[in-house]
Amino acid sequence: MLSIYQLKPRFQNLLRPGVQRLYRHGVTANQVTLVAALVSVLLGILLALHREQRWLFALVPLWMLLRMALNAVDGMLAREFGQQSKLGAYLNELCDLIADSALYLPFALLPGVSPLAVVLLVLLALISEYAGVLGPLVGASRRYDGPMGKSDRAFCFGLLGAGVAADLLAAAWINGLLLVILGLSLCTLYNRVRHGLAEAARPSQAE
Repeated sequence: MLSIYQLKPRFQNLLRPGVQRLYRHGVTANQVTLVAALVSVLLGILLALHREQRWLFALVPLWMLLRMALNAVDGMLAREFGQQSKLGAYLNELCDLIADSALYLPFALLPGVSPLAVVLLVLLALISEYAGVLGPLVGASRRYDGPMGKSDRAFCFGLLGAGVAADLLAAAWINGLLLVILGLSLCTLYNRVRHGLAEAARPSQAE
């Protein structure tokens, strides 16, 4: 199934000149990863503490776009400039999960929005990303299958944030959209497990 993740190579080509400049100034992949996570947590705290100021949720789509760029930048710095490390691998996965949780959970505090739906969505996001990471454990690659991967969730919550800030989405609509995202997240989990198993089985079949 199509995922925004599949557009990543084109996005990276646009960012490459800026990445080269960052490298020349001594910026490392791990620094970019940590900054992106820290800003996400701070933004999540700001939204939770001032949830009555709905206009603040306009920061979500703006930050999601910038964060997707930073996620691409840290990967390019690591791969193309010899900055890959075991610590970087841990930070890349863990910081994304921390940042996502911090940015999604404040939506549970909005009046009329189902906290259960938001919490379930965050848990399912964590589980589906864990399923993707388990790919190498069974002899497959790290799975990024959609239709609701990290980039797709960021896009959806960016739209939700814009809708909340502009007061265009009633709580009932937000709850309905959360259910749709939950359903697509379940499909993602299924796809990652199924495709990971299929990929791991291919070498043995060739023998």
